[in-house]
Amino acid sequence: NFFTFLPLNLFEQFQRIANAYFLVLLVLQVIPQISSLSWFTTVVPLILVLTVTAAKDATDDINRHRSDNQVNNRKVQVLIDRKLRSERWMDVQVGDIIKLENNQFVTADLLLLSSSEPLNLVYIETAELDGETNLKVRQALPVTGELGDDIENLANFNGEVRCEPPNNRLDRFTGTLSYGAQKYPLDNEKILLRGCTLRNTGWCFGLVLFAGQETKLMQNCGKSTFKRTSVDRLMNVLVLCIFGFLVFMCTILAVGNYIWEINKGSNFTVFLPRENDNSAGFSAFLTFWSYIIILN
Repeated sequence: NFFTFLPLNLFEQFQRIANAYFLVLLVLQVIPQISSLSWFTTVVPLILVLTVTAAKDATDDINRHRSDNQVNNRKVQVLIDRKLRSERWMDVQVGDIIKLENNQFVTADLLLLSSSEPLNLVYIETAELDGETNLKVRQALPVTGELGDDIENLANFNGEVRCEPPNNRLDRFTGTLSYGAQKYPLDNEKILLRGCTLRNTGWCFGLVLFAGQETKLMQNCGKSTFKRTSVDRLMNVLVLCIFGFLVFMCTILAVGNYIWEINKGSNFTVFLPRENDNSAGFSAFLTFWSYIIILN
């Protein structure tokens, strides 16, 4: 959302080692004992890169939210108070009975109750679920198929469904329907999944089993994660190699500075007197970080 976008986006961007590397350089350049260079030389390109990337990510997020709102505000006919009423997808709840018509997207995971076709068959396209464009057949139970499109019979339907908890298995469903003092087994052939499209079928009625985030389609979406391209991974490896070589060179220079300070440093006091004789280690420490900036 609006408040979490910036921190999450920065966290994702600093997953790129190059960005983290320049942030470390920026921190070092702020310390006057280490750097004589202005911190503007690092902060300006770093902010530019972060801003451009954040703007692109923000645009993608806005488009995604618009698409989600468009889907959530689609209309579907829901049986309420013995009448079919047009409701938004986001308002559909488990236990609702809805009516779908030809070429309409399936709103939620449904138990097929009845249809306009002989033997209560329906034909669906599952391209959004598994990429297959060939039509698949689903068939309602004969006992619910007798309900037909009679609104009174559908409104009086008092069946109870016991089924598996929400999961992401598209090809499997297990459950039972208790109706009229009998129990009927349910499988995947009796279920219409969200994301399917009704084809070559005039109409059908279905009982909502799972809605919203509990549908199999949404369960398969999972939590969005930060994805790295092969170029990003290669850049991370190269930056680590360069940084490792840089640390090696700076370590040699720092050790050289330490040796020089121990042996010759006390003789060079032309401008300022040395405060004490134990500054060689501190000087080598500053030299190390100074050369990190100089050689980067």
